[in-house]
Amino acid sequence: MSFKNEVVIDCRGHLLGRMCSIIAKEILNGKHIVCTRTEDINMSGSLYRAKLKYANFRRKHTNSNPRHGPFHQRAPSKILWRTVRGMVPHKTPRGAAALDRLKCFEGIPHPYDRKKRMVVPQALKVLRLKPERRVCKLGDLSKEFGWKHQDLIKRLEDQRKVKSEAFHKKKTAAKRARQEAVKAVKVSAEDKNILESAGFA
Repeated sequence: MSFKNEVVIDCRGHLLGRMCSIIAKEILNGKHIVCTRTEDINMSGSLYRAKLKYANFRRKHTNSNPRHGPFHQRAPSKILWRTVRGMVPHKTPRGAAALDRLKCFEGIPHPYDRKKRMVVPQALKVLRLKPERRVCKLGDLSKEFGWKHQDLIKRLEDQRKVKSEAFHKKKTAAKRARQEAVKAVKVSAEDKNILESAGFA
């Protein structure tokens, strides 16, 4: 995926199962992975179909005492985490250590909104699904089953996007100004020879 030790993935527009299988492989290989915007993950099939599958999963519990599990997570980040857990040998020390290297968040919280975010091309919906196929969002499924923070995350994301756009405009303006300054600069013949000899022609 990358030679960096920690990789931040922007999950928007990725397919759940395909992305989780790649994440599982990477964390088992020792990579630290942070998943952001998990509420915008896509699942193939309509929302109605996803609701039927999740309702069937939610029905399964310990008959004598449901508090003993299995536990049915509602938040998109927890659903993603649980999906990855199913692809990792989580009952062994190696698998448990791998899961500790995974972090999942709704939205893009503070330290990661300033970091370079990546996509996983093998898991992108636009590259993997025919355009006429139905898809639904994980955040919509979570809201149907009791996740209460969709509106809050949307509000925080709108605020973040405003700040991010301002930062991007400032950055591009600074880059353009530097390029123009480099073009406009006058270098004497003597200095030019020195630069050419050093390989900066």
